[in-house]
Amino acid sequence: MKRCMDMTVEELAEELKSLKKEYNRVQAMELRLDMSRGKPCKEQLDLSMGLMDVLDSGSDLTCDDGTDCRNYGQLTGIDEARVLLGDMMENNPNDIIIYGNSSLNVMYDTVSRAYTHGIMGNTPWCKLDKVRFLCPVPGYDRHFAITEYFGIEMIPVPMTPTGPRMDMVENLVSQDESIKGIWCVPKYSNPQGYSYSDETVRRFARLKPAARDFRIFWDNAYGMHHLYDDHQDYLIEILAECKRAGNPDLVYKFSSTSKITFPGSGIAALATSPNNMEDIRVQLRHQTIGHDKVNQLRHVRFFGDIHGMVEHMRKHADILRPKFEMVESILDEELGGLDIGTWTKPLGGYFMDFESLPGCAKAIVARCKKAGVILTPAGATWPYGKDPEDTSIRIAPTFPSMSDLENAAKLFALCVKLVSMEKILKEKQTAVSAT
Repeated sequence: MKRCMDMTVEELAEELKSLKKEYNRVQAMELRLDMSRGKPCKEQLDLSMGLMDVLDSGSDLTCDDGTDCRNYGQLTGIDEARVLLGDMMENNPNDIIIYGNSSLNVMYDTVSRAYTHGIMGNTPWCKLDKVRFLCPVPGYDRHFAITEYFGIEMIPVPMTPTGPRMDMVENLVSQDESIKGIWCVPKYSNPQGYSYSDETVRRFARLKPAARDFRIFWDNAYGMHHLYDDHQDYLIEILAECKRAGNPDLVYKFSSTSKITFPGSGIAALATSPNNMEDIRVQLRHQTIGHDKVNQLRHVRFFGDIHGMVEHMRKHADILRPKFEMVESILDEELGGLDIGTWTKPLGGYFMDFESLPGCAKAIVARCKKAGVILTPAGATWPYGKDPEDTSIRIAPTFPSMSDLENAAKLFALCVKLVSMEKILKEKQTAVSAT
């Protein structure tokens, strides 16, 4: 098929007739597929069932330092878990706090603490006239939901294949004291699957923010989530780079085992500077006597060490790789050369980003839903759910079975063609009428 823009009005009308017939056929299949979130599939969850067996009523629940994991204590986590997640996050265990099951909860807590009590003695954000955050777009909708909930104004910053537009970040951060943070998913970003370049990480570490309490919220959710053994993105470690740059307190780094073991029962962690650590401990002492140490010990016993975790993630990759490759293959086959959309081909993570023709994303998602495939709402990858060009669609290939995913990807491509050709036909008909 030729480029859609090169087709005549008659050719477009004829092709649309055929596409609508195919759409009606698919609609009659009554598909019920949900691709709205990046959830692990059953086969991935099965990989971690050994977690249920490593501890039982006869297990020794004592840590190497003598801590009884059944009791109170160890505010920042047991040493063994800090070592394991330190290796996972590439940080010194002494710079890590182990939390509960969700890194998103830790991010919410971190924003909340800054809002009500301030960061390291600075004015609480709730007492300021204006608080703003930079938001790389397209980005993670749950990040944006946190800042929106606290009434923080969000400023979109365009993403590129090497990370956020750093000239824009540097300019805004250095001139505006009301800008207190930036959301980052630096490796296999949500949704594009991009990883920040060495230069981008170094420029982040060398920011000169006008606000003393500006922090980079570095959500390294996909640090170990490679799809390939021999072709992986590499990310410079941000805390070490900040220390070298003389900005040791600039970053809060978040991670978890949510998509490594069980999303609802993993362990989360925050890595940061000693100064930030002490600031956070003040809150933690009032909030909890310690998080679930039994679950921390369970993870340590299950993996043994970082090498066990790496092998575990290879098994995840074996399940996910064919799914990503199939979606990419279908999009290439169905949409390649038509110039009605572009899509990313990540080397890891959980998502792909599809960029439609302007003004088409919402209509494509609606068409899919009407035929039984639910996608993330169009616009969700932008602050306030408002994508000004209406182009960004997040694709989450991980949860469906291969057969369901194949049906969903083919339906998605069909809907892209339908909506795009309807738009092009209407524009051509309007142009003809105008002459």
